[in-house]
Amino acid sequence: MLRYAITARALYPGDEDEKQAALLRQASCWAADGIDFIQLREKDLPTSTLGRLAREILETIALTTSSTRLLINSRPDVAIATGAHGVHLTSAPSEITPTQIRSLYASANFPTPVITVSCHTLDDVERARQDQVNLILFAPVFEKMIADHATAPGQGLDRLRAACIAASPISVCALGGVTFENAASCVEAGAAGIAGIRLFHNS
Repeated sequence: MLRYAITARALYPGDEDEKQAALLRQASCWAADGIDFIQLREKDLPTSTLGRLAREILETIALTTSSTRLLINSRPDVAIATGAHGVHLTSAPSEITPTQIRSLYASANFPTPVITVSCHTLDDVERARQDQVNLILFAPVFEKMIADHATAPGQGLDRLRAACIAASPISVCALGGVTFENAASCVEAGAAGIAGIRLFHNS
């Protein structure tokens, strides 16, 4: 089962330096555990700080000789500058395309990047399949709860199953309200793995 962890330094206590340090410690644990993907998703950070975090995570991955791949959320410039394994994109119409990402990596004489895309509808899934991305994150599968309050309704396992069929042969990871308890039901519905923010923090 694929495991796809998404960073969120806001989950950690302390000031900004402490949050970033905690994020790096968590990423080190993920790499040591051989988690498949880490998505660096700290959208509010300046480019220089994001780049520094990416480089430190990549160094950790190299030191552990892990197969973990680091993806940068919607920032191909940072991904290429740091030598990250790839980029995660949204399915928004204004987003840079997977074809453009691959072209940028080729221009930099880098290996073909890993590209993942978050999808919320079957139309999104079909576009991602046509774009030949490496992995689709389909969300939200389950109702998302924060502090015991629902923040987004889940689409359910039937819709996840339909997304997996529509995405074939591209693999799908279930995202949104996924727990280790309901992960098996996602796999039974056709998902290749699970993705999440809180799911993998402090695990």
